[in-house]
Amino acid sequence: MSWFEAFILGIIQGLTEFLPISSTGHLYLGRHLFGLDDAGLYLDTMLHMGTLLAVFVFYKRELWHIIRHPFSKLTGLLVIGTIPAVAIGLLFKDYFDSISKSGLTIGWEFLATGLLLWFGDSVKNGYKKMDHISYGDAFFIGSFQAAAIFPAVSRSGLTMAAALMRKLDRETAAYFSFLLSTPAICGAVLLQLKDVVTGEVEQLSIFFLFVATLSSALFGYVAVKWMINYLKHHSLKTFAIYVWILGAVVLVCQFTGVF
Repeated sequence: MSWFEAFILGIIQGLTEFLPISSTGHLYLGRHLFGLDDAGLYLDTMLHMGTLLAVFVFYKRELWHIIRHPFSKLTGLLVIGTIPAVAIGLLFKDYFDSISKSGLTIGWEFLATGLLLWFGDSVKNGYKKMDHISYGDAFFIGSFQAAAIFPAVSRSGLTMAAALMRKLDRETAAYFSFLLSTPAICGAVLLQLKDVVTGEVEQLSIFFLFVATLSSALFGYVAVKWMINYLKHHSLKTFAIYVWILGAVVLVCQFTGVF
């Protein structure tokens, strides 16, 4: 792997973690394009560290509030919203890891993501702001986040669609979706760090890892800020059409033996 490939994979991770089009699915395709069937656990961990840094910087005020007020409603919303993903992840991690490595289902998962984006965006008259989000809303949105354990199902896309279904206004839907990603990404990083420490994993250049992490962090921050502003006045249906086209291309390529 070259530094340029590490840089491009960082861009893919940073943008697609927060755009509703699936980071894992796009990383799988990016690795295949570069001939890197498995770019390495170290790299995966550092890519996630980059996007985690991006949300830490963007939500520094909210996270500082949580540290100072650990029993606040905001803390409760994040805990309740994270429970479904934790439960599914702990129970079915090995099964979904095998699916992710094979890549056999990612075309169908892109198509499913598009359907949910289209349906969620069709819900009108959202009015709830952050102060109006209930624990029931958080659990409902978190249940959709749990479905993102499938490799090409977009976590951000499903949580934004679910938030719109619960009548959050469009800006708040994106804002809460990305805030809810913080414990999810933290969990992913911790699980990967455990495997890095206890497993036999390949060694990569520190420079390459730095390039990938910095790229992921910078483009992740841009994606969070841009997406929140975008959803104020624009539709998720554009992204639905994109993942439908991508899913169809992937299925054709798999059927014809291209990969």
